[in-house]
Amino acid sequence: MSNGGGSYNAQNDSRAGSTGEPDLGTEPTGGFFSADYKKHDDLKQMLDSNKDNLKLEAMKRIVGMVAKGKDASDLFAAVVKNVVSKNIEVKKLVYVYLVRYAEEQQDLALLSIATFQRALKDPNQLIRASALRVLSSIRVPVIVPIMMLALKDSVVDMSPYVRKTAAHAIPKLYSLDPEQKDQLIQVIEKLLADKTTLVVGSAVMAFEELCPDRVDLIHKNYRKLCNLLVDVEEWGQVVIINMLTRYARTQFLDPNQQDVIADEDKNFYGDEDEKDSEEEEEDEEKEKTPPKKPYMMDPDHRLLLRNTKPLLQSRNAAVVMAVAQLYHHIAPKSEVGLVAKALVRLLRSHREIQHVVLSNVATLTTIRKVRGMFEPYLKSFFVRPSDPIHVRTLKLEILTNLATETSISTILREFQTYVTSSDKDFVAATIQAIGRCASSISEVTETCLNGLVGLLSNRNEYVVAESVVVIKKLLQMQPDSHSEIIQHMAKLADTITVPMARASILWMVGEYSDRVPKIAPDLLRKMAKNFINEEDIVKLQILNLAAKLCITNPKQTKLLCQYVLNLAKYDQNYDIRDRARFIRQLVSPAGEKGALGKHAKKIFLASKPAPVLDSSFKDRDQWQLGSLSHMINQQASGYSPLPDFPAAAPDPTVRNVEVPMPWAEKTHKKKAGKPKKEAFYSDEEEESESESDSEESSSSSSESGSESESEDDSKSESGSDKDKKSDEEAESSSSSSSESESSSESESDSESESEPDTKPQKKAPPPKTKSSTKPKKEAKQEVSLLDLDDIDVSSTSAPVPAPASALDVLSPSLASDLQGLSINDKTDTAISVTTPMFVSTTSHELLHRMTGEGLSANYRFTRGTCIYSTSMVPVELTFTNHTDSPVSNIRIGDKKLQAGMTLQEFPEIPSLPGGGSMSVSIGIDFKDTIQPANFQICTQDRKYNVSIKPPVGELFQAVTMAEADFTAQQSKLTGMNENSGKVSIPSQHNNSKTITARMSELANVAPVPSSQDGIYRFAGKTVSGGTLLLITVKVGEDNSASITVNCELMAICSMLVKEVKQKLSLA
Repeated sequence: MSNGGGSYNAQNDSRAGSTGEPDLGTEPTGGFFSADYKKHDDLKQMLDSNKDNLKLEAMKRIVGMVAKGKDASDLFAAVVKNVVSKNIEVKKLVYVYLVRYAEEQQDLALLSIATFQRALKDPNQLIRASALRVLSSIRVPVIVPIMMLALKDSVVDMSPYVRKTAAHAIPKLYSLDPEQKDQLIQVIEKLLADKTTLVVGSAVMAFEELCPDRVDLIHKNYRKLCNLLVDVEEWGQVVIINMLTRYARTQFLDPNQQDVIADEDKNFYGDEDEKDSEEEEEDEEKEKTPPKKPYMMDPDHRLLLRNTKPLLQSRNAAVVMAVAQLYHHIAPKSEVGLVAKALVRLLRSHREIQHVVLSNVATLTTIRKVRGMFEPYLKSFFVRPSDPIHVRTLKLEILTNLATETSISTILREFQTYVTSSDKDFVAATIQAIGRCASSISEVTETCLNGLVGLLSNRNEYVVAESVVVIKKLLQMQPDSHSEIIQHMAKLADTITVPMARASILWMVGEYSDRVPKIAPDLLRKMAKNFINEEDIVKLQILNLAAKLCITNPKQTKLLCQYVLNLAKYDQNYDIRDRARFIRQLVSPAGEKGALGKHAKKIFLASKPAPVLDSSFKDRDQWQLGSLSHMINQQASGYSPLPDFPAAAPDPTVRNVEVPMPWAEKTHKKKAGKPKKEAFYSDEEEESESESDSEESSSSSSESGSESESEDDSKSESGSDKDKKSDEEAESSSSSSSESESSSESESDSESESEPDTKPQKKAPPPKTKSSTKPKKEAKQEVSLLDLDDIDVSSTSAPVPAPASALDVLSPSLASDLQGLSINDKTDTAISVTTPMFVSTTSHELLHRMTGEGLSANYRFTRGTCIYSTSMVPVELTFTNHTDSPVSNIRIGDKKLQAGMTLQEFPEIPSLPGGGSMSVSIGIDFKDTIQPANFQICTQDRKYNVSIKPPVGELFQAVTMAEADFTAQQSKLTGMNENSGKVSIPSQHNNSKTITARMSELANVAPVPSSQDGIYRFAGKTVSGGTLLLITVKVGEDNSASITVNCELMAICSMLVKEVKQKLSLA
């Protein structure tokens, strides 16, 4: 031991001399008993060190031990001390360790609870989320109030990642203290209103854990969940789809109910051979019964089906399976066939996935109305040599269910190959499948029976035995014409040793003994000789055979029957003994025959119905498809059955949510928050105005922490107030515009600010004078372009207004001119939309003139304000007629848009003369993605499929802001919301003018003033969602530049970094 220790110390000394630091990462080698007390000593020393690199190395080794399943709980005290480390990487790994062991080491974790609370305010979103995760992992009821406060703060955190972590902490807190359920449901309600795809899936998961029956929480978020479903992460999609399946079963009518009604009508009125009197009676009954309303699918029902359809192409098998079960349970039968191709695609996955998918397909193939959707993919279910036995069995089940008169020949040829397999279980399953095919399709029963008889001469005993069992079931259907087969099988009783097969032979001979009168007694004699050595199932059939022969042929078999009964009287199995006593009293009583003895023949030789060979998956449709209960065919813990469709349609208006236009919402916020300068009406109204203002300002300030919450609140406030204010808004706009010419700016400001505060008091309006009514009439004749904020649009349920006529629509050039006008209040804001720095004149081809038969179409992005909606990207279409004849009725036809996207059409062009050209404007809401907008351009007699895919830079609006605001917003968008890269700029282009011009060409962003040389900042926001985009270019002395892009849309970040690098590196 001492030598070993000395060599170890010498080795350490030599290493320390070469590196300047002791190597504390090497464990000493020692004897069996010396390993424990020095265990992890080097890791503890590294964690106690003052150097961050040693701590980081120690934490990496510890997390590696945890990942390998090794116990590292004795290091908890040494690790928890480093939770206050200033090194971000060390702190992340410490939190990873604490999440694993906080529940086991609760006392030590409680000592650091103050540190965890401070970490909840850390600028880094990963640290905030990790602290909340550790806090929720400490399973001590004492800290429930602390956890609840932390949870409420995290729900309104600006980072979606922290809000997602808060959603995961809700079930943990509920399991620790179920009494907090009411408060947690309020938290879930806020999370469900979140518009971030990262949060929605976790919020629905928490909803399913706590209150799956509270469908009222889903009503107002239903359409949002459907539209966001495509962009949610995969496992969140599974949870949302399962929840929406249950929701649809309670809120929508059965789409297949009309099929049942149609069948009933057809059966009732479809008989053409009825007498005239019966027809008259039917007509009278038809008049008495009220007419049945045709089924009309709810638009929200259709929205769910349409938005889940693209997920059938998901790479995640669980998502595809979830969509398949949704279509199976809530879609019309005519549309369920869409899932067949996707399910067949999953058969190329791992064995485990194949097993689950095949189990669900087997259930679907037992349903007659949807069975046909898998027939085109019949060969996909053929067994492969590499398939395990459980997959082979399921494929046999599916092939048997899919067998029809047209496909049975192909399936039977495939079965003939399977019978030659060396796998005994697979061969037995194949023979059973042949028997099922023969029983279900009468045309091939004879063929299958002959084939099974041919297998009786097979060398494999298990093949013969299984064939006997199946033949026995088939013979019960047509026993009269197959006496030769019964004789042949009776002769096999000497060679077959499988108990089930021997029992089947004995049953057949006894049941049809009148067809083999000479063979049956001899077979009984042979079986009686070996009765003692037979299995129990064979002994019971020997007793039955003896009883039947004693009834039908007592001369030859009575003594033999008594001999068998005597042997069975002393058998070890009580079932056999009881059966022998029962039979003795029926067939050979000591005295006169009893009451039952007179009916012995009817009891033993009664006609028996042929067995029905049903699929083992026939009764599994009672379970929800894809669930664990469906897999094991019994109710699993936590399973709740799907609710039935309602008999009457529930109220669909509960899902309506008023969505005000963005400019109306913005105006309402500014006017509600700005103080009054002078009164306009009476003192009493001033008091009520101040009360309403204070209420609105307090509600908005108390909920300003949550992005989504503040948006929803503002929408609800503006939606309720706008209806009351519509008349007076027009009055205020016209009066303020007319008075601005003659009065000072301060006076016009005070009037425009005081009027919105008095609008809620419309119930008691003051007496109007002539001067007050005149502006209202003038407002109907002219609308000031500066007062577009006061137009009432919040009463509409959809964000996109109805398309205007060709005369009412503003031209694209006028819309771009309006961009520079101030349509907001005089109050300065930190971030405001500005005119684009660059507008491209380059057009992209939309429709080639060869494809369009002389009609061509080009498009370009104008980067102005869309005349249809502020959430739409304006696109200018130019149509050119290259022929001599006019083209008429040019319009937009069918649209095939991604979920959530909208497209506003241009007014129809009645006629485009030969050689002529015309430009129109459309608006497309791309939902902040670069997914193409697919639609059709139609003429009078032609339709052409076209597509518009936006460059990532055209999804933004240029905004201006101060440098301080830029850095403040950039500090909030770090971590996963930040992407960076490096590029080398050619020296001739390394100047502010060229860099600004190239950035403006690439994306619709505006430069931000910078006080530092060599640092260029650009800002913009997405047109659809208003998400902020910040771009920073730092140029060094050697013409190298670092690019940083900050945005909550991580995919856009990465794409922009690549495009900026390409743009700036051009020579």
